[in-house]
Amino acid sequence: MAVELAGGQCRLRHFSCELGLLSRPDGSATFLQGDTSVLAGLYGPAEAKVSKELPDRAALEVLLRPKVGLPGVLERSREQLLRQTCEAVVLGVLHPRTAISLVLQVLSDAGSLLSCCLNAACMALLDAGLPLATLFCGVTCALQPDGTILLDPTARQEQEARAILTFAIASSERKVLMATTKGSCSVEEMQQCLAAAQRAATTIFQFYRDSVCRRYSKS
Repeated sequence: MAVELAGGQCRLRHFSCELGLLSRPDGSATFLQGDTSVLAGLYGPAEAKVSKELPDRAALEVLLRPKVGLPGVLERSREQLLRQTCEAVVLGVLHPRTAISLVLQVLSDAGSLLSCCLNAACMALLDAGLPLATLFCGVTCALQPDGTILLDPTARQEQEARAILTFAIASSERKVLMATTKGSCSVEEMQQCLAAAQRAATTIFQFYRDSVCRRYSKS
């Protein structure tokens, strides 16, 4: 699904998603945005190690694996952002003293990788049937030197951008669960990027619904 929103360059690349690809995880999904693709596998709730279990909620762990090599500082930073976003929506209080592990494998990175990871994570949570307070999606905005806003930018567009902003948007009231920026932008420009991301979120959530309907339809 390729989508163009009102406002010139504010368009999303082609989307594709498949649920339940892996047999061993409790939930799995692969999410593709343009040429960027991420495979997510979710394990749990399962018995937690004594050193990691929490008495009042489930312990959530997120692991991000690069396409090649070992995880570095960038992967660790993104793991923290992903974990904070997932913890905000997963109703872990229903499964105290258990462990939930979310493993994300980067298959290809052609721009907007963090938002693709967020979308893959949400679809894996859905496929696993975990209780969630709300759904969420990731949207990346690239602010060009002339002030133009590009949604879901490619790797080349990210390199040319003055600033890159990624938001995690909740399906309920389009609240912001997480925001991260790279580069410099004014408060007004950030608000414009957020507004564009919230408009794009409506389209992404509709894609979620369509994907789940295809997964569970009898036809």
